[in-house]
Amino acid sequence: MARVWEADPAALFTRRLGKTAEELGNTEDETGCPDIWELDNGDIAVIGRDLTAEYADRLPPDARISRGERLVVIPGNTLRAAKPDIADV
Repeated sequence: MARVWEADPAALFTRRLGKTAEELGNTEDETGCPDIWELDNGDIAVIGRDLTAEYADRLPPDARISRGERLVVIPGNTLRAAKPDIADV
């Protein structure tokens, strides 16, 4: 059965949403930086720590991680800093 939404691996990075990890104090160098990006097709790419295995047995009853998906954790200030760049519509 086909999924209603499928990620497009050909989509390109368009713009960062929010501030860099360095600006937010979430990194001391250029490696391992949590980030949020808008792609040219309107989808959002999130760079964070893969904690799929750690959270798999603790998901809320209505949350699921499908094959090919990962649970990614980012600092709260990364998402809050992106809020002004995210349209309300």
